[in-house]
Amino acid sequence: MAANSDQLKLGIPKGSLQDATINLFARSGWKIHLHHRNYFPEINDPAIQCSICRAQEMARYVEAGTLDAGLTGKDWIMEYESDVHVVSDLVYSKVSSRPARWVLAVAGESPYRRPEDLAGKKISTELVNFTQRYFQSAGIPVTVEFSWGATEAKVVEGLADAIVEVTETGSTIKAHGLRIIAEMMQTNTQFIANKKAWDNPIKRAKIEQIDMMLKGALRAEKLVGLKMNVPQARIEGIMETLPSLNSPTVAHLHNSDWLSVEVIVQEDVVRELIPNLARMGAEGIIEYSLNKVI
Repeated sequence: MAANSDQLKLGIPKGSLQDATINLFARSGWKIHLHHRNYFPEINDPAIQCSICRAQEMARYVEAGTLDAGLTGKDWIMEYESDVHVVSDLVYSKVSSRPARWVLAVAGESPYRRPEDLAGKKISTELVNFTQRYFQSAGIPVTVEFSWGATEAKVVEGLADAIVEVTETGSTIKAHGLRIIAEMMQTNTQFIANKKAWDNPIKRAKIEQIDMMLKGALRAEKLVGLKMNVPQARIEGIMETLPSLNSPTVAHLHNSDWLSVEVIVQEDVVRELIPNLARMGAEGIIEYSLNKVI
């Protein structure tokens, strides 16, 4: 077991990303077990101590050294201009694999078409500091107020002229009768580290191990393996058909003029690829899922 001074204090984001993060760690080899009303879940690695922390506060805790590393949104790092080491970008969420967007939205029937049209108006958002800097840099005078939640309703209720809110698909914005007039930034989850922890060889090695395995699990999400038997006379045509992460693996079958071919491909091409391979003479086609691709 690692000594306490070398144990990595790892922050897991509470809220919308919590389940997705725990699932990602499980696919990467770490089982995190939550306990009711306990902010310190168990993890099957004695070199790591986990803490549950709001994504909005994660970067500040990491910067201060309360946590050695953690996962949070790029938006919250920018909101507080936190001085942390960004280890890597990890695009995952509870909804889609696309980066989320912070957008400026107004009522659908309002006359506002551009950010400049909101001069002198009131904007409601949870991302106050970033929003203030955005409008200041554009030379547009606005009043920015903090929203404690249900931000989309602020415009509907007449409490604000516009909102700055995060969205992945835009469906919630539209459902509230709002219209997006500007995209302010794209954000995704980032794996961050305290700079002193990053300079600690033992903690850095553990951070890099986690980073490698998380990225390997994410990369594997969209890939599958294919294995098949191919007549040697058909191999050239099939090789030209196969897309692959790298060159396919080809091996001779014992005492046969058939070859065994194995390849990794994007999952979304398989429904077209397998019938084509079968028509070209491939047999015994097997598709299998991947846990990690490093």
